[in-house]
Amino acid sequence: MRNGKRILAASAGIATVWAARPALAASGGIEILPDWTGLLPILLVLFALLIFPVNKLIFGPLFRVLDEREDRIDGARARAVQVDGEAEQVLARYADAVAQARVEAADERKTRLDVARAEEKQETAGARAAAEVEIDRACSELDSALEEARRGLRPQAEALAREAAARILGRELS
Repeated sequence: MRNGKRILAASAGIATVWAARPALAASGGIEILPDWTGLLPILLVLFALLIFPVNKLIFGPLFRVLDEREDRIDGARARAVQVDGEAEQVLARYADAVAQARVEAADERKTRLDVARAEEKQETAGARAAAEVEIDRACSELDSALEEARRGLRPQAEALAREAAARILGRELS
């Protein structure tokens, strides 16, 4: 269909040129288009005879190449649209995978943080218990040392008290 329109347009252009009347230049009588009245029927017959071979040998292959080129361009455009759609799908899958990896990383981080907090509490409790044991032992040692000091100082305190009382009273206490 496209070839027919092109041939018709070319034929109409050629017919328009031949249908023009010869024009003479304003000065000197120079003929721009010669008078072809005797030659015109012969040329028209030759033109009619050459239309089919020229169409078959030149215009047909040329138009076929142009049509194939147009079809390839349309196919390439369709393929580009398809590839674009596939690229968008891959990009969406990538975005989903990244989001999933972030969720998994956040869950893993939360799990590790919970484990670390539990270990910290356990170690703190162990250290606190050890500190309380040490404090209790130190308190026991302090109580023992205090009791021993009291026992050791009691006779000395009684002796000092008697001596002080004797000095104050000026006499020996019995």
